[in-house]
Amino acid sequence: MPGPFQRLWRGFLTGRIMIAAALLFLLGTEWLLTGAVAPRVLWLIGAYLALALLARLMLAERQPHRGPSLHWALTIGCDVALCMLLMLWHASGGLSFVPLLGLPVLMAAALGNLTVLLATVLLVLAALTGVQLWPAGLELDPQSLLQALLAGLGFLVLGLLVHQMAMRLSGEEQEGRKSRAAALLQSQVNALVISNLSDGVLVVDENMLVHSTNPAALGILGLPDARALPLDLLSNPAWRPLVAMARLTFRRRQPQLADLTLMPQGTSPLGVQARTWITEGDARLRSGQAAHCVMFLHDLRKVEAQVRTEKLASMGRMSAAVAHEIRNPLSAIIQANTLLAEDLHDPAAQRLTAMIRQNAERLRRIAEDILDVARVQRQADTPGSAEALPLDELVRDYVRDWQRAAPAQRQLQLQLRAGSTPVLFDREHLRRILVNLLDNALRYHQGQPDSLQVITEVASNGQATLTIWSDGAPIEKTVQQHLFEPFFSSESRSSGLGLFLCRELCERHGASIGYLRCPRATAANAQQAGNAFVIRFRRPITTRAPGASPLNEPVV
Repeated sequence: MPGPFQRLWRGFLTGRIMIAAALLFLLGTEWLLTGAVAPRVLWLIGAYLALALLARLMLAERQPHRGPSLHWALTIGCDVALCMLLMLWHASGGLSFVPLLGLPVLMAAALGNLTVLLATVLLVLAALTGVQLWPAGLELDPQSLLQALLAGLGFLVLGLLVHQMAMRLSGEEQEGRKSRAAALLQSQVNALVISNLSDGVLVVDENMLVHSTNPAALGILGLPDARALPLDLLSNPAWRPLVAMARLTFRRRQPQLADLTLMPQGTSPLGVQARTWITEGDARLRSGQAAHCVMFLHDLRKVEAQVRTEKLASMGRMSAAVAHEIRNPLSAIIQANTLLAEDLHDPAAQRLTAMIRQNAERLRRIAEDILDVARVQRQADTPGSAEALPLDELVRDYVRDWQRAAPAQRQLQLQLRAGSTPVLFDREHLRRILVNLLDNALRYHQGQPDSLQVITEVASNGQATLTIWSDGAPIEKTVQQHLFEPFFSSESRSSGLGLFLCRELCERHGASIGYLRCPRATAANAQQAGNAFVIRFRRPITTRAPGASPLNEPVV
């Protein structure tokens, strides 16, 4: 968009065309009526009109230089030369062309610097003096010279005043540009900060229309994106607490703080802490300006999760100490129960000893899980025993060892596509992670031979991945948020440490583990949705050898 000086430059160029057209019309009419106008005067004005049109076409889009430049000669020089020739060639016409010299002076004062202005005034003064000297044969007429000097002085004063106004306008324009740039930068920073806030932000007017929001607020409201803005809070009954909070803020004209409970359909109630502010002061509100209520929404589940994590961390430290103390008594109980079962032949007594054995084994596994977590956390700051391991070979061996315990129940499809790509990991840690994920997947899969799949792949950047996929039911979003937290489990008979231990072992070796819901091809369905746990290993030192063929080996 052109600035004020660019528009002023175009205005001067257009004004030159209008003056030329007006002169051509007036003098042409006089020539037709009286014949007192010399033809060369009309040809002069026509040439000037053509030059003015050409300058408008060629120079209008250019930003004029304030210092001396060629475009001043093509504009100011042509204007002064036109006026001088008109005063010489049409002196007997009764018309005074001196006022036309104001245009180049104003043009230089508004768009040029002080050097261009002084040069223009001197050029005008020389033109006026030359007009007085030329007909007199270079004889000096004091009165004419004084008149030329007074006209030059008047043009100089006018030019200086206009130049000062132009400099002030230029300074204000620069300050305006800086202010707009600063405001744009601040707006971008604010938008970036708000979009990445963990708290939801809503900007609501008095009609309960949401004009601005961020991703966190959309998640709290249960909306996919902000394409529906402006959003009417009255359209959903679940948002009535927010409506009441906004109305209370508008009525009292003061910030408000409250804990609200949203009741979205089909999901559990959602606790939200809401804080509100009015965007404008009372004086502006009384003048009829539109007010907006800014609402900050904090998901109380995050607060509860943080508190739970801190509690679980302290409980984990205590549990590790307790597990260490009860491991030896548990071993004694299991051994004594085994010896007792050998001497008992009554079926009822045998069932009791079997129950004791099962529960004691369960307690032993929980104690071992707790101690495993404690060992991994103690080893987090010590160098790991990672080595470059052949991923496909180890996965195939570990899967077969896992299947030997129950071949009929542990059927799966193995797809090895990593070739000879090595991964930096510990052998035993990789086995424990794979067995843990396979046990979890086996618990929820549908029982078909390809309902459980293990896939290894290598991305284009050389990063190897290991995926354990099963066609079980989707995991609820409320459960997904806590999958890798310690002691969190959706089953009462689980310690809730398996996935947490997998994450700790992965992070120890620079890998990552995550959950996603994705489809896979099965015999029953071309695209069967299922649950996938994906391990992304640290980038290897070497890549797959050229020509290595991927394996696709089904294991049943």
